[in-house]
Amino acid sequence: MARRTGGTGRAAMVLRAVVLGLLLGSTVPAPAAVAAPDVPSYAFADDVREARAATGAAGAARLEPGATYRSTLDGGSKAYYRLELDDASTAYVAVTAIPRPGSTPAVGDGITVSVQDADSRSCSFESATIGAARSPQPVTAWGAREIRSGKGLCQRAGTYYVVVERSDTGTGETAEDPWELELAPVTEPPLAATDDTGTPRAWDSATPAPPSGEPVARPGGAGFSVATAVGQGVWRDEVVPGETVFYRVPVDWGQQLYAEADLAGGTTGSASGTGAGAGSGYTVDALELTLYNPVRAKVVARGTGYGGTQKSAALDPVPPVRYANRYAPTDPQNSLRFAGSYYLVVHLSTQVAEQFGDGPYEVTLRVRLGGTPESGPGYLGRPVPRGVFGTDTGSGPSGGSTAGGDDPVMRAVAAAGFGTGSALLLFLGGWTLIARRRASAQIRVSAQNPTA
Repeated sequence: MARRTGGTGRAAMVLRAVVLGLLLGSTVPAPAAVAAPDVPSYAFADDVREARAATGAAGAARLEPGATYRSTLDGGSKAYYRLELDDASTAYVAVTAIPRPGSTPAVGDGITVSVQDADSRSCSFESATIGAARSPQPVTAWGAREIRSGKGLCQRAGTYYVVVERSDTGTGETAEDPWELELAPVTEPPLAATDDTGTPRAWDSATPAPPSGEPVARPGGAGFSVATAVGQGVWRDEVVPGETVFYRVPVDWGQQLYAEADLAGGTTGSASGTGAGAGSGYTVDALELTLYNPVRAKVVARGTGYGGTQKSAALDPVPPVRYANRYAPTDPQNSLRFAGSYYLVVHLSTQVAEQFGDGPYEVTLRVRLGGTPESGPGYLGRPVPRGVFGTDTGSGPSGGSTAGGDDPVMRAVAAAGFGTGSALLLFLGGWTLIARRRASAQIRVSAQNPTA
């Protein structure tokens, strides 16, 4: 199974060879099977910037809203980063930590993220941990400096600090490992009027039936920045144990998102010879589905164990997206405060391989959007990055979808039903971008029909 990364590599070369073979009329042999599938690496944004982790406020690297940063956090240490904020905009900073693949963290291993003012007073504090499965996977926590009437702390313009700390227990294999970090700062402007503030509305908490029908192949991305755009529908992927895949769903003001992930029984065939039904036992939290909002703040999660037969993890119902949700006392309602791309993140535990084989395993994602789109609040200015709180992301909220958001080549491939011959011809104009974002799916197509 090919790696889902944000860059080109062996997968890109294979795709280019297939295209050249078609042009020259030659037969290109299928890629050789790999003895054991690798776990795809986390994909950082192509334009990611480096930010050195400072051990204190002195020398803390400045984070610019709208940019994405890559850093490293050593075991048992703190990392400081700097924000320069005005006295009107609310700022959010999501921090994703990536443990070393192949390691075995402890249940409580994770990170804590806080935003502090220049006097070390805390504006926010949140933690995220690996969980009971002890499977190394990206974990995300967020910090915020909120501008709100009547709130005393953290309301002035000036310097603020994002402080990231490892919350490891010291008992896992990752306790001394450096973890890579991805930091994504965002700012939200104030409202032009205060009409949209107030008490959150009541909402319908009933769970509708999940979408049915034949699933459409849609490989997930390997990180937030390369998440695959989908709308309402049924989407299928093949995932190896230890892998995390990312999808984004545009959700408009007033809409309600429902989602579940189904793990099929057995594997879809494995290079190591473990086929459907192989293995026995039980894996706790084998499959985990997590919903994040447009600034990558966790909304809700659901996991399920696996004993070799099909299982499903369905998210609890969440409220419609409304500005006033931010005044709710608790999550998930508090996090459903703006429209935009919501992220559905699926992780398959490494423990599944120990019990049932290397896979890959078929995972089906069912997405439904309820409610009627409403007009949003009137912002006084633009968010940074521009468009982060909108739904113009290449996938219609009422059910239309694309395989790659603003990727016209992938839209054409999806419209053609992923037909091998026509898809490969379309690669002429966009093979580099396709290799970077969808190499896994296209290599499988080429291997199955190398002479098309």
